[in-house]
Amino acid sequence: MIRVGILGCGRIGNVHAASLLQIPSAKLVAVADAVPEAASTCAKRFNVEARSVEDIIYGADIDAVIIASPSPTHFDLIHAVADAKKPIFCEKPIDMSSERVRLCIAKVEAEGVPFMTAFNQRFDPHFGALQQRLASGEIGNVETVTITSRDPAPPPIEYLKGSGGIFRDMMIHDFDLARFLLGENPTRVFATGSALVDPAVREVGDVDTAVAVLMTKSGKICQISNSRRATYGYDQRLEVHGSEGMLRVSNVHESLVESATNTGFSMPVAKPFFLERFGPAYLAEMHHFINCITNGIAPTPNANDGLCAQLIADAATESLARGEPVDINY
Repeated sequence: MIRVGILGCGRIGNVHAASLLQIPSAKLVAVADAVPEAASTCAKRFNVEARSVEDIIYGADIDAVIIASPSPTHFDLIHAVADAKKPIFCEKPIDMSSERVRLCIAKVEAEGVPFMTAFNQRFDPHFGALQQRLASGEIGNVETVTITSRDPAPPPIEYLKGSGGIFRDMMIHDFDLARFLLGENPTRVFATGSALVDPAVREVGDVDTAVAVLMTKSGKICQISNSRRATYGYDQRLEVHGSEGMLRVSNVHESLVESATNTGFSMPVAKPFFLERFGPAYLAEMHHFINCITNGIAPTPNANDGLCAQLIADAATESLARGEPVDINY
């Protein structure tokens, strides 16, 4: 039985808490948050203790720690939990600075602590099935990957001010997915974007509509399209074209019932947002983390995967600013 503590009781912390309750080999022991009311509410919801951050990190009855707190806190928490010699599950980003991510990796490796970066889309049953069929050689050699990701609405402007920009906040998931499917690291990126959804986004130095084209050393190409607006639900589509065919994942809709009348064909909208669309993925990634700790297996995605996605995001941000392709230096 792996006894777990959660640092951060916001929306994603509650998601991970709910997942742990569904895993027989795991036990949620305690939660902590900088806002006492948030910790208390979460603790009552899941019938566990609300403790201080230090009591979770150093508690003798805590075997592993989930870091689901705001991004600026991750660096210090990772170092503290590594000092306590406990396995870490950390939400992305590990840190906004790639150099600080490298320091986290060095710390985790020096302490010999298992570390998992939370890129949950790898564990989506549909995306995962596509990757497995791709790896089996079903469509031959990968030539192009096309990823579409559109949120139903933009987050608050106050959130965007500290998000690091669309490439580090939103498209970073797609950068990790691109590496997962291409089977090799992209070496160059060209990115462009506009503020088409809300002019206020431009005022905080960000964009809400963006496209990135990645290329690998062998010539494989990945096209990624992001938008902070989709009037028809949470738009998540994926296509891989290879030398012997194509694999595709379409949107997951609220219902699979399709209507056909003399006015045409229609289906319900896509799932409303990421919690509904990727609910099974959140549970699957937590199963993976607990299973790896139980059996002494190194979890993936690891800290280096988090760094690679961050470096691509950094290069895409630079490309947007310069208006030209940028090489990605790992």
